[in-house]
Amino acid sequence: MTNLPEELPNVYALLIGIDYYLPNRLYKSLKGSVRDINLVASYLSQTLKIPSERIFRLTSPNPEVPETIEIKDPEPTYANIVAQFHAITQIAQPGEQVYIHYSGHGGRTTTIYPELKGNDQLDEGIVPMDVGNESGRYLRDVELATLLKRMTDKGLIVTLVLDSCHSGEATRGDDVAIRGIGEIDTAPRDCESLVAPQQELIENWQALTDGTAASITPGRWLPQSRDYVLLAACRPSEYAYEYAVSGKERHGALTYWTIDTLTSSPSGLTYKTLHDRVSAKIQSKFPQMPMLVGESDRFVFGVEHGFLQYAVNVLEVIEEEVTEADSEPKRVPKQVRLNAGMANGISRGARFAIYAFGTTDFTQTNQQLAIVEIAGVGASDAWADVIEVLHSGKIDFGAQAVMLSAPVDLVRAVRLFKKAVGDKDNQLPQTIKDLEDDALSAVEEALAGNGWLKLADAHQKEDYQVGVNQKGEYEICTGTPIENLTPALKIDDSDAPQQVVKRLVHLVKYQAIQQLSNHFSDLTGQLEVELLTQPNWRLGMSKKPQPFPDPTNLVVKSGECAFLRIKNTSSQDLNVAVLDVEPNWAVSRIPLQKPEAIFYPFNPNQEILLPLNLTLPEKHQSGKETIKVFATIKQNDFRWLELPSLDEEIEKKAEKLARGDNPLGQLMAAVGADVDRSPDITRAAIPIFDPSQEWTTKEIKITLTR
Repeated sequence: MTNLPEELPNVYALLIGIDYYLPNRLYKSLKGSVRDINLVASYLSQTLKIPSERIFRLTSPNPEVPETIEIKDPEPTYANIVAQFHAITQIAQPGEQVYIHYSGHGGRTTTIYPELKGNDQLDEGIVPMDVGNESGRYLRDVELATLLKRMTDKGLIVTLVLDSCHSGEATRGDDVAIRGIGEIDTAPRDCESLVAPQQELIENWQALTDGTAASITPGRWLPQSRDYVLLAACRPSEYAYEYAVSGKERHGALTYWTIDTLTSSPSGLTYKTLHDRVSAKIQSKFPQMPMLVGESDRFVFGVEHGFLQYAVNVLEVIEEEVTEADSEPKRVPKQVRLNAGMANGISRGARFAIYAFGTTDFTQTNQQLAIVEIAGVGASDAWADVIEVLHSGKIDFGAQAVMLSAPVDLVRAVRLFKKAVGDKDNQLPQTIKDLEDDALSAVEEALAGNGWLKLADAHQKEDYQVGVNQKGEYEICTGTPIENLTPALKIDDSDAPQQVVKRLVHLVKYQAIQQLSNHFSDLTGQLEVELLTQPNWRLGMSKKPQPFPDPTNLVVKSGECAFLRIKNTSSQDLNVAVLDVEPNWAVSRIPLQKPEAIFYPFNPNQEILLPLNLTLPEKHQSGKETIKVFATIKQNDFRWLELPSLDEEIEKKAEKLARGDNPLGQLMAAVGADVDRSPDITRAAIPIFDPSQEWTTKEIKITLTR
């Protein structure tokens, strides 16, 4: 099935594939880049029906790959690449799409813009075929930023795919190669740019980085922007592989699985869902994680945006062959690997429902393919046993997994408690007392079968108490009533018992996230996290942020600013994400850059100082806020842990969900709220390594006051 949008606007494509490089010391010739371009061109022309006059190709075939030298395209020299960017920018009209696909080497070289980046820093970019000439030049990141800015300033809808890397090594073996080199090119290069005068390049770069090179994450191709989509083959510290798919022709892993996904998946994919499957496919074969930046909610080859649902991706599927009576043997799923682990609070016994790749509505339980139970947990991934197959559909890489129930050790006990008649605070007037039994019985009925909660027995200490207050409202207590749980739930509202249970599930998740910790990891001592203060910062005073007078008692007035400092002091790259555990019972991610990313790679010794505006929700006079900073060695995705605020009116929230304004709220409402099965006893799993050493988290607790 093809991934055609309902209405395809004009699309212009620039396809650059470089296998053969003029002789040079650094960049070996490749064998899969021109095949990549042929594959992409075939999809654009045959599937999307884009006329050939709107597809511009620049290729450099390797003579050792005979089938690629038949087509005579213009060569991808530096001058030709820049000229083609200029030409497409000129002819494409506002609202039309531009798709740019580059397959070849990426490179790093000493910067020729020290006024932007500092002395001894690096420029990154794509490597034209003529880089080996005496006057050979890179198409540098500063230049590429201006080329893209001109397109987006004109109103063009831009997608950029880079199947290359900046760190790698020479080709190795006949079936696998790496696009990139480990060495930094320090040779003097021509500083004259064919893109724009140097002053224009500098001004555009400063505009895209808010005037500071610190806005660029080291090792990234470009400043981040929501004005285009960038799909890059790997993280800065990784290799971009090309390999012989199924032992046949060699392709770049990113290119091959992108086109495979587009031709075999349901229509209406967003770039986020495309990235989910491509990333899972590649990571099942290589230590390479594609990066997605920009408009991830835009439909592929479309102009509209969908709303995003965040769940856990299936990274790998193990099948087994079974034979039933009077039937042919068939293959069924036995285990799946998910891209969430200890750092996400996953533990053995948790259950997930698996939905088909491309699913966007997780409330449709009849669309579940299977139920799986976590059996073994790593730092950033987990293996789950398939315990029930619900649908005959195939579980594919990139399929979505939604948590149904907590593991046994996270199921929380609830006690329903009754009060005496009287006028004291912990007593009820007779009119409310007469309604108490029915009100609590309705909650007991709503709790039945929930995978996150159970009724406490007579000998068990409860985690939560549910009762009725003097106003005829439900209250949830942990010794005393929990404050700031709004709106009030009246016992005469028929929907209130279900809302009480949903609120309890929300609190269980919130407090589980709050309690995530891993003090035994070696990484804990290699991640510096602190909150700093700078009085009168908004008045433009330049005094450097300072530690709080008492770092163990951080008190901030609502509306004041503080600064979050994060530093990676380890000798390896870390992937960092920050969650804000808010006083209104919400959990949200704090973006360290714009636009938001799944996580932020931190190089060794990289540091960031992020100003934060800390405010209390309306009607709250004080509150506790926790900022949790997570660092993992492998990729991780914390988006599915986000929770909406409990202060939001439940009815209004439902209206928002219907409009698609809060897909995270819809996702979390679907998790655990209507589960009809309880978790079984956890099956044993024996790890063969210590995954707890691959992640850590540090937290800052803040008291907010008026």
